[in-house]
Amino acid sequence: MRILIAPDKFKGTLTAREVSEIIAEGFVGHECELKPIADGGEGTAKILSGSLGGETIEVKVMGPLGETVLAQIEVLFDKDGVPEIAFIEMSSASGLYLMGGEELVPWKATTYGTGELIIAARDIGVDRIILGIGGSATNDGGAGMAKALGVRFYDDVGHEIEEIPEKLADLNSIFPDIAIDLPEITVASDVNNPLLGENGATKVFGAQKGISKGDIELHESRLKRFADVVEKELQISLRNDHGAGAAGGLGFGLMAFCDAKLEPGFELVANMTDLEASIRDCDLVITGEGSIDIQSLMGKAPNGVAKMAKKYGKPVIAFCGVAETHEEIDKTFDRVFSLVDSNVSIQVAMEEPAKVLKNKVDSCRLMIEQLLL
Repeated sequence: MRILIAPDKFKGTLTAREVSEIIAEGFVGHECELKPIADGGEGTAKILSGSLGGETIEVKVMGPLGETVLAQIEVLFDKDGVPEIAFIEMSSASGLYLMGGEELVPWKATTYGTGELIIAARDIGVDRIILGIGGSATNDGGAGMAKALGVRFYDDVGHEIEEIPEKLADLNSIFPDIAIDLPEITVASDVNNPLLGENGATKVFGAQKGISKGDIELHESRLKRFADVVEKELQISLRNDHGAGAAGGLGFGLMAFCDAKLEPGFELVANMTDLEASIRDCDLVITGEGSIDIQSLMGKAPNGVAKMAKKYGKPVIAFCGVAETHEEIDKTFDRVFSLVDSNVSIQVAMEEPAKVLKNKVDSCRLMIEQLLL
């Protein structure tokens, strides 16, 4: 039996590659193709680089609170050894995971380091940058990134504002010209939210970045002020575009200042790794992620894999840390196997994810094989 193993990461415990390898160990004797996937979230750059044969370069950039961090650029070279594409992730410069156990500081958290990462990728000499924007610690609309690229900010008396994003509420005008030429930038995102409003960056994602309920409207007004000034100066309208609210509004900033194009992350990864051909040629598809819930059906990678599998009439199985019971999930996957069950607690699954996943795969192997009988 030919099995395609194409999971996303189990966030906080196992990478997509690790999940793939553990599942494959449970199907010794079958022909397994490992094709870990992503949807624009953390791990996307490494997935693409690993699939296409890229090399990793580390650079020092500013972290979300001004500290120095090491960020990764995955570089794909052409047949002559010339840099062609850079895969980068905003999370490696401005990500929530970089905060560690520190208190979140949403007023100060900046995407400045993401701008530095874009410059570093450009300086390598690539023709294209593919930027994953999941896992952000920021809610600055991409203002920090823009500052790193050379955009200048002024208050109502013409004084330059250095404290970006802290003093975005004082913004009156910008000098938007970026002195350097940037390569084509494609943004891989799993978020379609606009910048503002009930479905916008602040009200949907603000809490996970440390924005209290009492400060929601203040952060919303700060982003609105930024959008008002940027759109007036550049004579554009982007705040309601799909993905403008991704990564605390970084999607908006990238479109406004870098002429970036946003693409659904899963579709971009699937196309670049030729996932559909692998699905067409296999007998069974196995996917998964940390949590399979109704949100998984909204642009997330396992849902994209399942849709592609159904197109070719292939059975599709999902392994996950925890699973939600829902009719639409039952329609999407032939079977869903959760690590957390009556015998395994969430704590155990988090503490020993590799062991628990291996045990789950081993215990479900016969049941899965019978799907093809």
